[in-house]
Amino acid sequence: MTIALAGRRIDAAGAKKRLFPLENARTVAEALHNVLDERRPKALVSSCACGADLLALHEAGKLGIRRRVVLPFPPDEFLQTSVIDRPGEWRSMYERVIRDVAASDDLVIVSSEAERDDAYLLVNIRILDEAAELAKASDEDVQAVLVWDGHSRGPGDFTDAFRQEAERRGYPVLTIRTNEESQNPSQRAIFGSSSPN
Repeated sequence: MTIALAGRRIDAAGAKKRLFPLENARTVAEALHNVLDERRPKALVSSCACGADLLALHEAGKLGIRRRVVLPFPPDEFLQTSVIDRPGEWRSMYERVIRDVAASDDLVIVSSEAERDDAYLLVNIRILDEAAELAKASDEDVQAVLVWDGHSRGPGDFTDAFRQEAERRGYPVLTIRTNEESQNPSQRAIFGSSSPN
């Protein structure tokens, strides 16, 4: 199995809607660890933004799972636009992941003249393409993992666009919730799965 993952970034400071509060990061990381440990995929493919991406990549690294990172821009630019612009200490985790995946030739930068929003949508497609390629090489399946609050924000919601594309391709989608109010030890995260219609 190869996992293709996308999800919410940590909420901006003062965000009115709580999609992924920083205080839920540890709980989501534990849920991601459990999913990766149970499924033991050959590889995890995602982008590298603060929040869902970096937490998943960090946990995969701890488990010795191959990681492939897809970025819309060079790493220094992505650091500024998608990592350190939100609360939390994400820089060192990001730099470590980028260094490791670059060393193993698993850093993919989508070269495009597209507008910024289009570039992020292209990254979604490329994550799924890369996962399909890795899965095919080892005769495995692709599992999509969505780390989010469970609700689309409408047009321009890149996480929901990823979900729609994964389902269009026929991949099962596992959901890990990011904004559950109840974060007690007996309910670490809410899981759900869907199969495409």
